[in-house]
Amino acid sequence: MKYRILTRAFAHNPVSETVETQAHFDVRPREVWNHLMLYEEVLDPPPILLRASLPHPVRTEGDKGRLGTVRCVYTGGDLVKRITAVDPPYLLQFNVVAQCLGIEGCALALGGSYRISAASDDTSDVVLRTHYLAFLRPRWLWRPIEKLLVHQLHRHILGGIGRAILAEYSASASRAEGSPCLRAARGGVACTLSQSGSRR
Repeated sequence: MKYRILTRAFAHNPVSETVETQAHFDVRPREVWNHLMLYEEVLDPPPILLRASLPHPVRTEGDKGRLGTVRCVYTGGDLVKRITAVDPPYLLQFNVVAQCLGIEGCALALGGSYRISAASDDTSDVVLRTHYLAFLRPRWLWRPIEKLLVHQLHRHILGGIGRAILAEYSASASRAEGSPCLRAARGGVACTLSQSGSRR
């Protein structure tokens, strides 16, 4: 209902937007890749801003590690992603082929990617990219709000990856003393984060 009101009041012809968030991890690309997760796979509850504005993620069906489709299930809807590129441990890319989340009059996801690169011998940089169609106008008002939401979503995913890496090292007694320390970012997320602007 809240999305219908927004659509009636503000929706117009869509514009293409892209948002990127970068994180630095003190582990090698292969270790990041082994813990790569989609939004729907993060175990911790989403931040309050995401809970208030987006449907709640439930689970993922399918294998994101190979070409093909993955169904992302939400309360009251789903999202179908087609994995279009898999190049371990450096690239996972997907297109969104179906979206039924109740927000289609506000925003329509088109695709995204995870790019991992070696920053040094034992560290990695990860860039999460989301591409979507935005319907809400005026753009000067809605673009910053959308950008904030997408960055929150990216941070939530990156935080989940960081916590999964830390959990693996903590669980291994043989590695406990020599485990890499992931740099803590703002808010205690287990990685160093930076973000780019939204692009058309």
